[in-house]
Amino acid sequence: MTMIFYTNPMSRGQIARWMLEEVGVPYEQVLLDYGATMKAPDYLAINPMGKVPAIVHDGRVVTECAAICAYLAAAFPEVGLTPTPDERADYYRWMFFAAGPVESAITARSLGLEAPADKAMMAGYGSYDMMVDVLEAAVGKSDYMCGSRFTAADVYVGAQVIWGMQFGILPVRPAFEAYGARLSKREAYGRAKAIDDELIGQAQASAPQ
Repeated sequence: MTMIFYTNPMSRGQIARWMLEEVGVPYEQVLLDYGATMKAPDYLAINPMGKVPAIVHDGRVVTECAAICAYLAAAFPEVGLTPTPDERADYYRWMFFAAGPVESAITARSLGLEAPADKAMMAGYGSYDMMVDVLEAAVGKSDYMCGSRFTAADVYVGAQVIWGMQFGILPVRPAFEAYGARLSKREAYGRAKAIDDELIGQAQASAPQ
């Protein structure tokens, strides 16, 4: 089994690393920079979008964080991060709500591209405020997205909540804080964060002053 992980520590690659650490399989890390290697022909052959993260598992390429989370859970079912039949509806619903409406609404808000109220129905997320309220209700109804059990959906949704509050792109609300605190205690989250924090520190230390 070969697993190659293409990333940059200051990117959504942090989500994929967390998922890799949850799965617990060995992987080869390939660090890419935004200015050169991420746009180089060798990497564009893997991801023509020229962005990270990407994984190559036994020659099969997977890009997009939600897809990587779902793929790794399915590829290593013995870890127990896939949904049971009763959990499938919530698992897919909330993972792809985070990948679609949450990502879209946050990006639009960050770029100042929110639709006017009379055009909100043309946007898949309606409005930023609506998205936040729905997400808050979803994470507040139980300990995890599928109920009482942690799954791969929590890696993706949890990352949106944790980093959303950290960078001010989601409001700090009690339900978000409780959910984020619960996930931040996971050993795999701690291992992944320590790796990326160290890489970020090394990059900052070597940057021209």
